[in-house]
Amino acid sequence: MRLSKKNLLSMNNFWLRTVTGIVFLAVMVFGIIWDRMVFGALFAVILWVALQEFYRMALGTRFLFQQKLGLVAGVAAFLLVACHFFYGWDLRWVLMALLPLLMIPITCVFLPSREGFADLSYIYTGLLYIALPVSLSPMLVMDGEVFDGWLLLSFFILIWVSDVGAYCVGSTLGQRPDAKRLAPAISPKKSWWGFGGSVFFCIAAAIGLHFLTWLPCSLIHSIVVGVLISLGGTCGDLFESMWKRHFGVKDSGRCIPGHGGMLDRFDSSLVAIPLASVYLVLIGLL
Repeated sequence: MRLSKKNLLSMNNFWLRTVTGIVFLAVMVFGIIWDRMVFGALFAVILWVALQEFYRMALGTRFLFQQKLGLVAGVAAFLLVACHFFYGWDLRWVLMALLPLLMIPITCVFLPSREGFADLSYIYTGLLYIALPVSLSPMLVMDGEVFDGWLLLSFFILIWVSDVGAYCVGSTLGQRPDAKRLAPAISPKKSWWGFGGSVFFCIAAAIGLHFLTWLPCSLIHSIVVGVLISLGGTCGDLFESMWKRHFGVKDSGRCIPGHGGMLDRFDSSLVAIPLASVYLVLIGLL
């Protein structure tokens, strides 16, 4: 029996997503736990590409020089923070990242036209939305002077399990006609069933990671971390969907075949990981 063109394309897309997904997971796990230099290089690339995608969505080819200054400022901040945590550099060196940032208003004085001038605020928005959370990640992979990426990897595992739970439950129970939508104006396919599956799977994974001693906290705190990761991941995903709807794009980019852009892959982590980290800091475990 010959497959239709539509079914063939669907099958090819499935295998493409599967292969690239496996490669993506392998690169992430290796980069997070292997070595501080590998981690720094990997997350610098992630930051640069995700921030570039956001600027491309928001500004296109406008204010290209200011976009480059924003990219340099974001990556410089991450690398300088990493050098502080990894090699003990004085924290004052992080102020060097302000130099390209301060160049933005200086260069704007010489713009030939003020048309669309307000859109320059997207450069600062991208830095707060993407660069700031990523720049704090080196704090999570150091145990004193020892590089230890297992906590950060645990956070990503919780995010991935949360996504699987949302998909499995949402694609079954959440597609019934009477299923209530979670945020119909932002993402019509997401349901409360999917959100419930996300929370349940994430809590179960957090309990498992607690008994594996990957999460450095009690069982109760591990469960709270699971809830926060699920909640933050869902909000991060919806927040990026709002940006894409606002700019009229389907994906943030195409750098990961079958999965969209870098920002599409890390939208959940930009909210979930900082939220869980703040909780662990407040209870004195980080």
